Formats: sequence, C-alpha cells, structure tokens
Amino acid sequence: MPATKHRPGRRDRAVSRPPGPFRLWREVLTAYAAPALMAGTAGIVTGQRDLAVAACTSIAGTSAVVAFLVGRWLRRGGRPRRWTLTAPRGVLTAVLVLGTVGAAALLGWFAAQWLPAHTPIPGAPWLQRLRVDLPVSAALATTIVTLRWRGTTTVSPARHQGMSTR
Repeated sequence: MPATKHRPGRRDRAVSRPPGPFRLWREVLTAYAAPALMAGTAGIVTGQRDLAVAACTSIAGTSAVVAFLVGRWLRRGGRPRRWTLTAPRGVLTAVLVLGTVGAAALLGWFAAQWLPAHTPIPGAPWLQRLRVDLPVSAALATTIVTLRWRGTTTVSPARHQGMSTR
C-alpha cells in the first residue's frame, strides 16, 4: 500500500484553532438572545403569557446586564486581575456566581417585598417572579461569561510579573 501524506482538512483546523478573542458585545448579545428565545418559546408553547413576557424583560435583561458587568469586571480595561487568571476555572466561576447570585437575589427581594410596602408601586405577580428570575439569570450569565472569558485567556508567568494583585 502506498503511504499517504496526511493533509489537515477543514475539520482538523477547526478543532486545533485557538479560541477567538473575548468580545464583550457578543457575550451581551448572546446573554440576551439565548434566554429570551428559550424562555419565550417555553412560555408560548405552554401557554404561560407571563413567562413569555418575562423572557424578554426580566430574564433576558438580567442576563445581558450581568454578562456586561461581569465581562467588564473580568477584562478591567484589558488588564485582568492576577488572581482571575491564576485561580482554577471552577473556583473563579464559583466565586463570581456566588457574588452575582447574592446581589441578584437581594435585588429581587427588594423589588418584590420592599417596593410595594414602601412606595406607591402596587404588589403584582410579575414582581414576585423577580425573586426567581434575577438570581437564576445571573447564575447562568455569570457562569457562561466567566468560562468563555477564561477559555480565551492564556496564563503565562512572564505576563504576570508586572501585573498588580488587586
């Protein structure tokens, strides 16, 4: 049998290609579109009008805002914090998810409980949805953005020597 020379094809190049640069606008757009489409479709299919409306407002909106804030914080003007590059991916993700979920849960509680009791805004079913929608959306958006950001960064000791530890 004649020896054949292996030529890397399109499939080989796609697998071995390093991830592209982290583009915050793409992450924010995806963070809005994905939950809006999924939850909106679920709301329409199951006949839950409130879920279909929440899909495009509180669910997708929270995801987009959290993706933007977490992405900006991770990039910090193009100079990430040292510990975000050296911490294990799972630890970094868990720390950020706990922080964003805690903040989102407090915001959801504030909107659902405090606002109707202390302002002229009446209590409404959509306000109660925020107690669940905000933390779940924050958890998903933070996890995805953090993992995607870490997938595009390279850890090199020479790169960290001049970096601040803040």
